[in-house]
Amino acid sequence: MSDIGFILTIINNFLQIYSVILIIRVLLTWFQNAGWAYQIMSFLSPITDPYLNLFRSIIPPLGGMDFSPILAFLLLNVVQSVVATGAESLVSSGF
Repeated sequence: MSDIGFILTIINNFLQIYSVILIIRVLLTWFQNAGWAYQIMSFLSPITDPYLNLFRSIIPPLGGMDFSPILAFLLLNVVQSVVATGAESLVSSGF
């Protein structure tokens, strides 16, 4: 595997982990009043909120519902697909 393929694989793994962290963060918003959820959210918020805030400026909350994570997940999945496809094509071509 080339250096570029290795770097793309690391980026892809990072994006997968970040997706899981983002899912946990979004799910925990349903349990804001639970003490254990608040502790976890206070840890995850600094990691996820800068990314989510990019989309909150585009799609403000409507009626108390925050739809920005939908757009955030969509973009994250597109980037992850592009990176994964690039890594697979480099590996299969022997580059």
